[in-house]
Amino acid sequence: MSLIKWTPLYEPFLDMEKAFNEMGMLQAASLPPIDLYEKGDQLIVDVALAGIDPSQVKINIEDNVLNIEGSVEKKSEVDETNYYRKEVRSGSFHRVIALPTAVNGSEAKAEYDKGILRIRMPKKEEVKPKKIDITIKK
Repeated sequence: MSLIKWTPLYEPFLDMEKAFNEMGMLQAASLPPIDLYEKGDQLIVDVALAGIDPSQVKINIEDNVLNIEGSVEKKSEVDETNYYRKEVRSGSFHRVIALPTAVNGSEAKAEYDKGILRIRMPKKEEVKPKKIDITIKK
């Protein structure tokens, strides 16, 4: 009698995962993760781009929406039949992030260091209400 490895929770889903990957339905898993936070008078977005050439990334800010898009190229690949699991993705990605406050996009700056893309966006000064005095004529 031979023993068969049984993995009751994961094995039935392997074919389904493969089908979703082929249809592009698991694209969210390949999106680079971000941190969005406020520091003083700036909004800062840190994007994990390890293994991605920063020259292949485009950043755009319009109507307080940050768009980050780029592509990942896989340099070498082994014949499909040799994979037991394939999670390293290649292709393009596109992140759209609604910013929580108005920023001055024309003064935004981006820097890349050790796999992290940091985008610094100065917040716009809030429009202060103007007090108008009423002149009463007698």
